[in-house]
Amino acid sequence: MPELPEVETIRRELDREVVGRRIKTVELSSTARRTIRRHKGPKEFQSGLEGAKVTGVHRKGKYLLFSLEGAGKAQTLVVHLGMSGQLLLVKRTKEPRDRHTKVVVTFTQGGQLRFVDPRTFGEMFVTTPEDVDKQVPELAHLGFDPIEDIMSWLRLSALLRQKKTRLKTLLMDQRFVAGIGNIYADEILFAAGLRFDRESTSLTSQEVRRLHRSMVEVLSDAVKARGSSLQDEQYRDIFGETGDYQSRHNVYGRDGEACRRCRSVIVRVKSNGRSTYLCEQCQV
Repeated sequence: MPELPEVETIRRELDREVVGRRIKTVELSSTARRTIRRHKGPKEFQSGLEGAKVTGVHRKGKYLLFSLEGAGKAQTLVVHLGMSGQLLLVKRTKEPRDRHTKVVVTFTQGGQLRFVDPRTFGEMFVTTPEDVDKQVPELAHLGFDPIEDIMSWLRLSALLRQKKTRLKTLLMDQRFVAGIGNIYADEILFAAGLRFDRESTSLTSQEVRRLHRSMVEVLSDAVKARGSSLQDEQYRDIFGETGDYQSRHNVYGRDGEACRRCRSVIVRVKSNGRSTYLCEQCQV
């Protein structure tokens, strides 16, 4: 599933390429019913978009929010990429469509934005700005955004003391910190030199400082590298290009390989049903 760096990469590209455009038509494939599952049917979804102008693209956690202006009222298009969703910007409308294309948005200025989702876990729906949190309750309870919210290590320390939870579990808890998933939790903990199963209340001041710095640096570097595309290459940006941060992974997906810091072997263990990658020498 795309995590914060991938979704933020897409948001920034959409902000440059799509804001200011007006939606001409919206087409749905015969298999798009699950994609727009919050709507009664295609017409309800289409009517909320056609004729509207995109005035901004924002991110909340792993969700993309398109601000729309049209028909005298503000609307919001909410997009969640799920496990395999892609938003692809196509300049020529006659370009062949991927067989998993669910929604095609055509702009009056030309070009299309296509939502492709092979596994159909993603979704799109239109609502009013004030109803977004009602439609997706988890958005109302998101924790701090690690690249948008300026937070001191002292504030992070106070938040950690309020929880008595394993570090990786806490980093992946969207109610504590928004947008981090399996990949970046492992990378952040390696950079901080901390084990995944350390309790949040056990950290020293120095360890909290390292965790704070690692969280900001790893996620910022991943955004600069346009995210991580794994072997399946399902994550792509709006131009269909893969990310580059996977080449910089220190632990994730590198079990059996040498640690770049100490040359010990990276191991994979199971934690809460998920694979966790770490260096048992560097992380304590």
